[in-house]
Amino acid sequence: MFPDREVVIFKRDGIRKTYQELIRDCENLATGLLHLGLEKGDRLGIWSPNHYEWIVTQFASALAGLILVNVNPMYMAKDLCYAIEKVGIKALIAPPSFKKHDYYAMLQEIIPDLEKLPENQGLIRTSRFPNLEHVIIFDKEGRSFRGAWKYSDVTQIGTRQDFQKLEKLEKIIQPDDPANIQYTSGTTGNPKGATLTHHNIVNNAYFVGRRAGYHEHRSIICIPNPLYHCFGCVMGSASAVMHFQTCVFPAPSFESLATLKAVHEEKCTSVYGTPTMFIDMINHPEFNKYVYNSIRSGIISGAPCPPALCEQLVNNFHMKDLQVCYGSTELSPVSHMSILEEPPEERIKSVGHIMNHLESMLVDEEGKCVPIGQKGEVLVRGYSLMHGYWGYEKTEKTDYMLGKWYRTGDIGVMHENGTLSIVGRSKDMIVRGGENIYPTEIEQFLIKHAEIQDVYIIGVPDDRFGEAVCAWIRLDRDSNLTENDIKEYCKDKIAHYKIPKYILFKEENEFPLTVTNKVKKYEMREISIKELRLIQVKSHLEKLLVDKIDF
Repeated sequence: MFPDREVVIFKRDGIRKTYQELIRDCENLATGLLHLGLEKGDRLGIWSPNHYEWIVTQFASALAGLILVNVNPMYMAKDLCYAIEKVGIKALIAPPSFKKHDYYAMLQEIIPDLEKLPENQGLIRTSRFPNLEHVIIFDKEGRSFRGAWKYSDVTQIGTRQDFQKLEKLEKIIQPDDPANIQYTSGTTGNPKGATLTHHNIVNNAYFVGRRAGYHEHRSIICIPNPLYHCFGCVMGSASAVMHFQTCVFPAPSFESLATLKAVHEEKCTSVYGTPTMFIDMINHPEFNKYVYNSIRSGIISGAPCPPALCEQLVNNFHMKDLQVCYGSTELSPVSHMSILEEPPEERIKSVGHIMNHLESMLVDEEGKCVPIGQKGEVLVRGYSLMHGYWGYEKTEKTDYMLGKWYRTGDIGVMHENGTLSIVGRSKDMIVRGGENIYPTEIEQFLIKHAEIQDVYIIGVPDDRFGEAVCAWIRLDRDSNLTENDIKEYCKDKIAHYKIPKYILFKEENEFPLTVTNKVKKYEMREISIKELRLIQVKSHLEKLLVDKIDF
């Protein structure tokens, strides 16, 4: 419909692509992957920050009936192993490195035979990862790597027969076929692979865009969020494509100044972000250097948003049509979103109304529906509910399902006008600047240290990220481990955002316990706040809090 309209702009890489160019690039990659032997239903991993190749991989995998696996670009070798093994990734696409993360070196660490293979040869065999057959590296400098195909070569090897196969695949792919696996905390244990279908993603992306008004006016959407999150690849790139709009990616990872420049230079009409991202933008010393009068809307999500921040966005960032979104990866992801018919001061009081064609209910501990105005766990059902956790047996659904309803684990209150406010969580998940962190992951990692006897992870208030990771640790009697020792032990082994900011050393009798000898994490949190002198710390920069919201 708009072949010559720009669909993506990657500012740092200097890449601008039209819809016509994007579909051509996606078909070339899809046929290249088919030529390598990937088949419908195979898992294709993308381990990368925001680059054009991420977008191409996203849509190429959908065209070929492959299942895209979003691998967090902050993952270290241990996390990567888990991601590959959990869902049986067959091919992995990545850049050689990003900032301090040497992706290729980590691949060599987990696949030692990689360095014995010739350059530009990505067909691998490893007993540790029996499903993994291909490593594909994209490098702007055009370098070759042992044991890895060049991405540029893969995009050129598709034959006529491969294109014919792709054409046939496009006709047999079904709406309920899995399309995307995203790792999420779930409700218990290690991260699970939330498996989303084409039906889940296409419809959620479409209705988010429609509620944002993308079907009514030309939109240039600035997306500083990571593509490996649903915020970036469903609410962002997929939603824009559904409505033939343009995405602007300021930098490979979030940089507040790069985002402000991108808005100014590209005259963006909408800006996405978590509260932490917007706080960093508004407080950047060069904020007043740029012009933002092109902005009319924006979406804030990923963590609770303080009203004072919303006021700043409406008044100083021109977001008259600011909208709040709420949901979870398991819901593809948006279940609730503000409607533009309500004034801004009303929109920011809640996470909005249930999305079109979805249902929401709040229940008590017995699973019974609570009246309007009373607290209850938020349940959602409808088209957006994931296919399931990859490899998770249907008989094991009881921890995240209540009948046909998905249990979010969040505690909310529904108001008379149908809007929802989130007032707490019934699960232990920590939300740090939009990153979901499940304590069990960190606990299981730290307990492997020979001098640590017991460890518990909780979230405590943080003025920038909303929450920070705090560890309660009981050491061996003869141990001399320090806080710095533990942080060094974590460094380069787990993602940086999982490393505890605070570490409290405790004796066995200092852990608050229930009558059944389970730790009371809510009491631990209260104690930690007092000991760390965080009583006055509010989620998301106390300096933005004001007594009166003036729109």
